[in-house]
Amino acid sequence: MALYGVLGDIHGNLEALRAVLAALDARGVRELLCVGDVVGYNADADACAALLRRRGARVILGNHDLIATRRLGFERCSNNARYALARTRRTLARESAEWLATLPERLLVDGEIALVHGGVRDVQLYMRTPALISANAALLRAEFPSARLCFFGHSHFQKVYEVDGSDSARELPLEASLSRERLYFINMGSVDAQRKHASKLAECAVLDSGAWSVEFLRLPYDAASTEAKAAAGGYRITPLLDRIYTLRRRLLPA
Repeated sequence: MALYGVLGDIHGNLEALRAVLAALDARGVRELLCVGDVVGYNADADACAALLRRRGARVILGNHDLIATRRLGFERCSNNARYALARTRRTLARESAEWLATLPERLLVDGEIALVHGGVRDVQLYMRTPALISANAALLRAEFPSARLCFFGHSHFQKVYEVDGSDSARELPLEASLSRERLYFINMGSVDAQRKHASKLAECAVLDSGAWSVEFLRLPYDAASTEAKAAAGGYRITPLLDRIYTLRRRLLPA
């Protein structure tokens, strides 16, 4: 039995990552699980990767990690993601790239906690509806039959879905109690909040495997510093380039 800090979608946001780790430390968390997207969008990819390594976090790959290390292309990226990831490819340190290359795309922790990024077998899948959760539940049961919790990222929204024995899924409130007899898909939210139009709060969760409970956290951080570094470092697309990228998408095949 342990306390786990569960996080993901860091996207090179060092200020948000530090805020999350400080909050988890204050709650006595020593085990860190990360569902990927360590890099992308912001300027501190190397620092975030180094911090997770130092903390001994168990980390899987996200689609931004795969694109940054050239294992995926830009085809399914938005304009701002493509621009920032092109910059990340140019600036990512060799040590960071080599570490990312060692990470798995999925992971089972302690026999019952599965980590995936955007889907059980497709890192680009958005799991935002009960129907998509149901489809992934069948895949998860086939790959990790003993899993009772599946943490996922990619969509950046805190969510809890409960799946019954027939793989029918329903969304629950974040404060809902969990049963050991059911399967749950849980998105703990995103560490990076720079893309969000509402308040900039870093998100994560604390899993108590003894009490079988999940606490969702939303934490303030220095978003202005993150944005200033990203702009100065060339990670923010300009309106003109945004229009050019859109035009190129329309005129050229993928």
